[in-house]
Amino acid sequence: MKKSSSTYGILVLAMAMMLWGTSSVMAQVLNKPTAADNPNLAGNSAWTAACASAGFNEYFVNFTWSPPLVDSSNEFILELSDSYGNFGSPRELARISDKNTVFDFEFEFALPNDIRGEGYKFRVRSTSPAKTSPASDAYSMYYIDYNLPLLISENGSGSIPAGGTIQICDGSSVTLKPHNIPNAETYLYNWYRSGTLLAQKTESITVSTPGMYYVELDYGSVCSGSANTLSNTIEISNGSSLGVAINGDNDVELCPGSPYTLEASITGMGLTYTWYKDGNVVSGPTLEASTYAINTGVDGFEGSYEVEIDGASTCKERSSAVVLRSAGSFEVSRANAENIVLLPSQTKTLSVSTTASAPAYQWYKDGSPITDATGSSLVINQIGEYYAEVTDTGGSCSSDPKTSEITTIVSPDSFELEIEFIGAYFDCENTDATISLSAVNAVSDNGAKTDVTSELESAFTYQWKLDGANISGETSKTITISDHEKNGVYKLNGTLDGFNATSNTLNVKLSANQNLSISANGTVLCEGGEAITLTSSQDLTDQSFEWTKDGTVVDTSSESYNVNGVGVYQLVIKTNDCPIPSNEVTIRAFDESLLVLDKPTDLIIIEGETGTVTASGADSYEWFDAGNNLIATQDSYGFQEEGQYLLVASFGSCTVSRVITVTYRDMFAIPNVITANGDGINDLWILPNTYSRDQNVLVTIFNERGEQVFNQAAYENNWPQSTMSFNKPSMIFYYKITRGGKALKQGTITVIK
Repeated sequence: MKKSSSTYGILVLAMAMMLWGTSSVMAQVLNKPTAADNPNLAGNSAWTAACASAGFNEYFVNFTWSPPLVDSSNEFILELSDSYGNFGSPRELARISDKNTVFDFEFEFALPNDIRGEGYKFRVRSTSPAKTSPASDAYSMYYIDYNLPLLISENGSGSIPAGGTIQICDGSSVTLKPHNIPNAETYLYNWYRSGTLLAQKTESITVSTPGMYYVELDYGSVCSGSANTLSNTIEISNGSSLGVAINGDNDVELCPGSPYTLEASITGMGLTYTWYKDGNVVSGPTLEASTYAINTGVDGFEGSYEVEIDGASTCKERSSAVVLRSAGSFEVSRANAENIVLLPSQTKTLSVSTTASAPAYQWYKDGSPITDATGSSLVINQIGEYYAEVTDTGGSCSSDPKTSEITTIVSPDSFELEIEFIGAYFDCENTDATISLSAVNAVSDNGAKTDVTSELESAFTYQWKLDGANISGETSKTITISDHEKNGVYKLNGTLDGFNATSNTLNVKLSANQNLSISANGTVLCEGGEAITLTSSQDLTDQSFEWTKDGTVVDTSSESYNVNGVGVYQLVIKTNDCPIPSNEVTIRAFDESLLVLDKPTDLIIIEGETGTVTASGADSYEWFDAGNNLIATQDSYGFQEEGQYLLVASFGSCTVSRVITVTYRDMFAIPNVITANGDGINDLWILPNTYSRDQNVLVTIFNERGEQVFNQAAYENNWPQSTMSFNKPSMIFYYKITRGGKALKQGTITVIK
């Protein structure tokens, strides 16, 4: 019975599948996600914008996909773009692992609390197989973290003007700013003038145009209104200044006790007045208080005075300043140091300066006047407390005498010196150090100290000491130590007129500046391998030293150390109070991953060219061919022939082997159509060199019934033979190319007569 063409085709397809298995697989299709209805809310409509807050943050996205099924370990991940729709750094919103057989489902997610923008998009990613859906449409999404009415005031001061009105004068401007929102600079704003949205989005705006101003947080085109952040309204109105001033001269001298009243130039208009002295309010604001009386009978009435007016009929403005001075005032100041040390047989000169026009002087010692001491200066030779009293005998006003500050003259009971390091100094880190005198103190019999460095540091004779012994030749105020052999305790002594002064002590510990290094016969520790030994670059005989592992002392007696575990090793020699550390040697556990190749072990090259593989991480390398012949010992080798090669890498006494298989790359495709018409063109099925004339490669050809019609090793590009006949104008054959039983290529050949 003749088989139908469809039955015949099924048989051929079954035979082909039997020979080569399934050659292609359908791929899953992930569709773009869309906003979905919230089943926990009334109604049945998808959201169009996300306006989340602490009180509500529950949203759903619908996702569909097409079979075949994903792997059982697959997870679907919902990801969110940035506010511009870019997925450079996507944020994961939800992850689902139990929908691998469900082709239409919803993701539930909550909006992160830092989301603010108009162009957010979603996408869905599967993990096994790894695929990504198209991006969704753009959505307006905002997390509303502040939803209270804003309060605005001038410069954000918190002071809202009465009636909500601010008057600006003569083309000036005012800055409006919210004052009740934390982190105000992190938001965008919608500013309005009389109902018109302004272009500014900043925290504050500066305005000069009259109108009704208010603001709200910009939570986008949908969410702004529902956030309930609309502020109070400030009305900006125009006004003009009146040019207020203070009557009279702008620089006035007054005698103490003489009455004087300041008067504003504008009165009788129902205004409020605020009076200022040196920028500080001294009166007001008070209605109709256009004058201010000065009490010249008290000290300190002198200063710079201004008046400020305000009211419904005018702009707030402040006058220029009027300066009031005391005609009888003057100053007295000490012209010498506050504390002076007086040595035996010394004298000192004290002096004062004054602004009095006709000064008369009287000096006092310990509260009593000094006879005939009536000049601006005084030479003294006794200890005590001195000051001068000055009276101004000229001018139009009488004045009380004024005294200078007290100068204390002391006779020292002793002196002490202070020394310190100059520049940065750290024990056992510096290789040199400089110490210098920093202060000379006079010490009284009650222990009080007076700094007399500027007066006496050059008068002393100095001597440096190391561990209590004088250092020869070191008699200046400064000493520099640059030899670690001179480590120790340093002190400075000084002498002056029978006084012997001594300093504090400083302990100097300089580094020996020696280079200590250790080496190892290997850095990789492997079981059964040769022991790793650490050795020192210096002779450790008669030295005090420590071998450490990970900072812990492990040996203090062995001049070389046998490693017993992985870790970081170091040698420390103790000398001159400062340890000398060596370099660190890191011992690693043996791990085959330490060997790194820059190419895969299955290397494909073009016939006639070289493919180079470079290894790294090991101490040495050996390359062998298929006959176990050593062909190279470098870290790289250039392959030119097909075959299997062996790399043996050594890590101390540990080795790692890698088999590298080299094959030629096909330079042209295997033909699937030939024309066996005897014209000498495309009559034969020609294979690439990779598969032809190779004794290990077997070529087998089947007819459309699955019957073997050709089988040849070392194929010589000779099929079909001239004796082969074809009973149809076009016939299909199937081929299979194997090496050692392993399939290399398979497909169809169409023969056209």
